[in-house]
Amino acid sequence: MIQLFDSHCHLDDRSYADDLDKVLDRAHVAGVAAAMVVGTTLESSNRAAALAAQHEGLFASVGVHPHDAARCTEHQIKSLGRIAAENPKVRAWGETGLDFNRMYSPEGDQEKWFERQIAAAQKAGLAMIFHERDSQGRFLQLLKSCFSNTQKGVVHCFSGTRAELSAYLDLGLYIGITGVLTHKTRGQDLRDMMGHIPDSRILIETDAPYLTPAPERNRFRRNEPAFVKSVFDTLAAIKNRDPADLAAVLWNNTCRLFDI
Repeated sequence: MIQLFDSHCHLDDRSYADDLDKVLDRAHVAGVAAAMVVGTTLESSNRAAALAAQHEGLFASVGVHPHDAARCTEHQIKSLGRIAAENPKVRAWGETGLDFNRMYSPEGDQEKWFERQIAAAQKAGLAMIFHERDSQGRFLQLLKSCFSNTQKGVVHCFSGTRAELSAYLDLGLYIGITGVLTHKTRGQDLRDMMGHIPDSRILIETDAPYLTPAPERNRFRRNEPAFVKSVFDTLAAIKNRDPADLAAVLWNNTCRLFDI
């Protein structure tokens, strides 16, 4: 059986409170041998680290999402660093970045704490998980000025332009592909760009419980790690790759990024 790694999910979400063990069992049956549980606040980062400690195959990240930047403090950043230092299965920092679409936090707060988290991740020696939406180039500007060429990272749920894709690749970043790839209309631009991403720089992810892929979204509202198999199947078809070979490449990419 092929071995898949869901590189981005939120299994600490309350929607899994009643059936997490069954969710993990279904992931195992689908060939999903590992998953990164991503923190978005201090509280969710604590939960993610606890889940990773309790379950084989789960890893965790710590970070403050741009939606929550207005409530971020230096104390929280230091606390996230302590969580990472005390938990060996914390292998990344994030999800952090800029989101100028919904504007749940002011631009200034987002930029301040994004820069601070880049520095904190470098100090902790952790790869970064980035979120970008409608930042009009500001995300790239901050990366180019603050992100060290010795650091590693992934642009999670990539939905940018061809020019942005090229810039991310030039910075040495990995590209996270979600179930959007499987969506007939919304995913067309993303499918068109798959040929421009080297196999060695692609990760697959669910962003569960969000962004349920096709065909599962016709039956289920909530996404889960098992469904990353549909993202993988679509990617293998687009790239015309042998599934076993591609699965091995994606697994190695994810483990290399997160030093697993």
